[in-house]
Amino acid sequence: MEVKATNEFIGFIGFHTATFESDFTPCIEIGWRLKKEAWGKGYATEGAKACLEYGFEELGFDEIYSFTADINEPSKQVMRKIGLKFLTEFDHPKVDPDSTLREHVLYYVQRNVWLKE
Repeated sequence: MEVKATNEFIGFIGFHTATFESDFTPCIEIGWRLKKEAWGKGYATEGAKACLEYGFEELGFDEIYSFTADINEPSKQVMRKIGLKFLTEFDHPKVDPDSTLREHVLYYVQRNVWLKE
């Protein structure tokens, strides 16, 4: 992802197939990783909305998930802003059991619901 006005690379937004062992995997996940200087400027929300549109309208996905560490309030806020709904909490199996990042939240949206909004 680049800032249009400056062509500065600030990170990425896109899809990933999550395959770790869980009751909701495999699934298509939308995620974002932006450098700290780009946080709070709406880039993640704008890019994630565009990805949802592309995923549903061009790629034909039936549902899209997103997850993050429960302590990551900014990412949870982006998930809500783009229309994803909270589904559940889970302990991420690939994160150390002693880590504060182990507890995750799962959000998702189905294509038919997204198209109505």
